[in-house]
Amino acid sequence: MKTVLIIDDDADCRRVLGAVLNQNGWQVFHAGGGDEGIELARQHRPRVVLCDLLMPRVNGFKVCRELRADSTLRQTSIVVTSGRNFEADRRAAFEAGADEYLPKPIEPSQLVATLSKFDVNDVPPTPEKQFEVPTRIAGPARLKFWGVRGSTPAPGPNTVQYGGNTSCVEIRAKGELIILDAGTGLRLLGRELTEEFKDQPLALTLLLTHTHWDHIQGLPFFSPVYKPQNHGLSNVLSSQMENPFFPITLRELPANLQIEELKEMKFSIGRVRVEACFANHPGICVGYRLFTGEGSVAYFPDNEPHYVTSGADPRASAEYAQSQERKIIAFLRGADVLIMDAQYDRDEYKEHIGWGHACLDDVVALALKAEVKKLFLFHHDPDHDDAKISQMAEQARRLVKAQNGRLQVEAAKEGLVVELAGVAQAVR
Repeated sequence: MKTVLIIDDDADCRRVLGAVLNQNGWQVFHAGGGDEGIELARQHRPRVVLCDLLMPRVNGFKVCRELRADSTLRQTSIVVTSGRNFEADRRAAFEAGADEYLPKPIEPSQLVATLSKFDVNDVPPTPEKQFEVPTRIAGPARLKFWGVRGSTPAPGPNTVQYGGNTSCVEIRAKGELIILDAGTGLRLLGRELTEEFKDQPLALTLLLTHTHWDHIQGLPFFSPVYKPQNHGLSNVLSSQMENPFFPITLRELPANLQIEELKEMKFSIGRVRVEACFANHPGICVGYRLFTGEGSVAYFPDNEPHYVTSGADPRASAEYAQSQERKIIAFLRGADVLIMDAQYDRDEYKEHIGWGHACLDDVVALALKAEVKKLFLFHHDPDHDDAKISQMAEQARRLVKAQNGRLQVEAAKEGLVVELAGVAQAVR
């Protein structure tokens, strides 16, 4: 028998809709709230769930997500109902997993016609789309900085030299286009790629270190994702492009996006080998190292060297901090380019220990121990103007000179292009 579950906190609405559906051969179950509805859906596995959007405690969006996350309910269709008929609500409902959206009041004939579409057992598979072969990226291995600022964008006359956009770095190597993080610098990169490649299909890979806001806020404004011919592999949460945060959802983007969660710490993007390493930063955060054949790039935009924590056993704490430092030194060993969080000077760091960002002195010491060839100071503090960043770069060079090191140091700045082969040659 055809089964439908009506989830609505309005008892009169449930009664009217249920009567219409009963008369048309549907077996009807009722739930007066979202939490009860989720339980009944799992118990009865109805063919259709008719769910109101605006309910206290567990609203319709949450119901959709819960049901879509349950593999036993893959054959259940969801029809969202609402007394509001905003296009943004409709899009958000589809993004959450709804199959249809019906504004109230619902005409009986419209209700029956809508549910009759789901009165089938077998749904034919959707033919796989055919896409053009994407354009390959030619030229030597290189990187370009599009956003170098940390925490929040910092536009203005005092940040012109180094830039005010948040983290985004472009790497081209072995025919691949790889983007590290999706801060506000991603918008400018998107404009250039659109101009460069026009209507040619483009494949690119976006690697996120983590999903703090300053590392993902450029994605909705990245113009290539609105081109249907483009392919993208993006490791990013869809919730930032969901009502009420943004009017266009990931589901609506024309580009062929594939979203994957990082599960392996070693993988390949075409012929570029990639390794990941956990960073010391709040939440789940990683750094990457990319091996291009012309040089390797290590990228740690948010990382604080492990420090001795207060506790009952300071010796054990110190040993743990040292072991973690040895791990990251081994990971970075011999990198041609290291792009690393150096947000604070020594005095500032004293007030920010445990925040997940690094002191300039510690970063230089780490790069020297790892025998890195070139260090780019990154994740500039939003309150640091151009003069302050230049002072920190000079201080870093003095620290290297005091150790008789060969490490080259620069402060990362927007628009700077670095050819990897040139870095390796410069330090021989």
